[in-house]
Amino acid sequence: MAQQHEKYYVPASSPWPIIGAIALGLIAFGAGHTVIDMKNEATDGWGVNVLLGGIAVLLVMLFGWFRDQINESMAGMYSNQLGHSYRQGMSWFIFSEIMFFAAFFGALFYARVIAVEWLGGAGNNAMTNEVLWPAFEAHWPLTQTPGGTESGAMGWMGLPLYNTIILIVSSVTCHFAHVGLEKNNRKQLTIWLAITIILGCTFLYLQVAEYIHAYEELGLTLDSGIYGNTFYLLTGFHGMHVTLGTLMLIIMFLRVIKGHFTPEKHFAFQATSWYWHFVDVVWVCLFIFVYIL
Repeated sequence: MAQQHEKYYVPASSPWPIIGAIALGLIAFGAGHTVIDMKNEATDGWGVNVLLGGIAVLLVMLFGWFRDQINESMAGMYSNQLGHSYRQGMSWFIFSEIMFFAAFFGALFYARVIAVEWLGGAGNNAMTNEVLWPAFEAHWPLTQTPGGTESGAMGWMGLPLYNTIILIVSSVTCHFAHVGLEKNNRKQLTIWLAITIILGCTFLYLQVAEYIHAYEELGLTLDSGIYGNTFYLLTGFHGMHVTLGTLMLIIMFLRVIKGHFTPEKHFAFQATSWYWHFVDVVWVCLFIFVYIL
């Protein structure tokens, strides 16, 4: 008797990857020119329009791609073998995100431990300090650049601490929602997932308030030297990941309301949970190395 192999579903060609690539290109291009327009106080604002257009295209892509994936899943096209592929794909995706943030943390450590100290005359670089910026004193956070630009430092008390507590609590509520799904307790799943979404939105709101405070009251901008640049790059990219994670949680919530997922089959929810916990861990690292140390 011939061995029966499990069928492996191969989806048809999809336009969503190229649409997503176009969206990300528009976002990068628009964001870059938005920063330039802000610096030059330009009034035409076409960079903002390109940025908003890219975000709109990205949302269309996400909606369309998620819709296709959900329809395929609910139609029973996926097999256990394909489920293993999804788990491997999500694992490698999170690993790539770890490397992404590791690069920025590496840049932060290089600036703090090597570059700033070197400019301050540490080690055998006293002559360099005397020639380039004799009045420069190396310390972190670098609120006064060698060129004389001054800004305030963002402390860890206040909004950063509140946001840290919010994300840690959201990771706990997300876990409780996952446990409710595994126990087929739909009420527990719905309530804790809704709380997680509210906490994610609250985090984003407070981060916007933190940025407004940094710009208007501390004078901390992208022109504030290496400190301002590393601060906004690390916290800004993390905020982008929180935004994506919150959108994924909202989609999971809508699917839960429609009766999707079972204790045996719920990888979409599990993958979203993995991603949310990853985002929370990254923020804890940010809070320690960007705000406290």
